[in-house]
Amino acid sequence: MDPMPDTLGDFLRSRRAQLTPERAGLPPGERRRVTGLRREEVAQLAGISPEYYLRLEQGRNRRPSDQILRGLAAALRLDEAAAAYLHRLAHPAPPTGPRPGAGAARPDADLQLLLDAWPTTPAYAQAASGRVVAANRLATALCPFFGVGHDPLRAVFLEPGMRRLYPRWDDVTAKAVSGLRAALALDGTDPGLLAAIDELTTASERFRTLWARREVRRRAVGRTRFQHPDVGALDLHYEKLLRPEARQLLVVYRADPGSPSAERLELLGR
Repeated sequence: MDPMPDTLGDFLRSRRAQLTPERAGLPPGERRRVTGLRREEVAQLAGISPEYYLRLEQGRNRRPSDQILRGLAAALRLDEAAAAYLHRLAHPAPPTGPRPGAGAARPDADLQLLLDAWPTTPAYAQAASGRVVAANRLATALCPFFGVGHDPLRAVFLEPGMRRLYPRWDDVTAKAVSGLRAALALDGTDPGLLAAIDELTTASERFRTLWARREVRRRAVGRTRFQHPDVGALDLHYEKLLRPEARQLLVVYRADPGSPSAERLELLGR
């Protein structure tokens, strides 16, 4: 199974089907045969001919200009992350040889020292493949799959205990997949990441369902609820920081000062 089946036409059709006329600023009309926008409506909003747009969806024109892509992004109401994904599908990066850090995760000693200096803040770093390359003790106490060598994305879909750890598992998995597509817009060539997508597409029905939606969202900050088996409920803020020079993502959690979650997080770190 191809781990990256998306084409430009796939993505355009999916986003068109999910955009209502009201959201696009068009009158709803009557007797619509499609749930989303018609091809002609997208073409009109993007400032291109219906014939040209049809060729894009059918894959008969695979190199649209940046100006046309900007028009399509505006017409389909794509945010920055989804627009970047659209551009990557239209202008994929040429294949390259192996790069430092590609494939299997390698421990990062300097980063590990930094994370160890945050004893009250769960934090870990992932390589482009999704594997954790550095993590502090509190991160692995919060979730063992935040530890070095593990892949949190794979775990959330395939490890049964993750459903108990995340009371809002459906929401967590939806965010994970839309964030994965945003990550692919930045770097969709890492073989480890493509292998993980391939495995999840085969092994997880939930992943297949979410992947088919083709939603693209980059969430650098947010909140996650945990139901930890030792300390109970934790309501934590998270922040995801990109380290482009190392091709790594740093994930940091924190609790509101003085909150029950802060007290339980302190207890977890003892």
